[in-house]
Amino acid sequence: MPTRYAIAAALRHLAPRLPAHEFAAVVDHAMDSPGLSVASPENAAWLSLVAYARHTLTDYDALLADGYDRDSARHFVADELAELLGGWGVRRKLTPEE
Repeated sequence: MPTRYAIAAALRHLAPRLPAHEFAAVVDHAMDSPGLSVASPENAAWLSLVAYARHTLTDYDALLADGYDRDSARHFVADELAELLGGWGVRRKLTPEE
């Protein structure tokens, strides 16, 4: 399991302009997620960051509640999500699977 310190370090590198309150939420999510316990710190930070932004800062969950399937909902929020990530200094691009 990656340590909190390792995930935080990876996240600082990945998203250098991520606000402190969101930084803490992303690290908490990574630490609390059973599926990320076997991930590298870099992957845990990335997956947690994307999930946090998608679920908290876009209409993704509302689209799912309105009956859109996961892929369609992701498609509709992809540009907004990419803009959010870019604003935090993230250079990595989302793949269609993410």
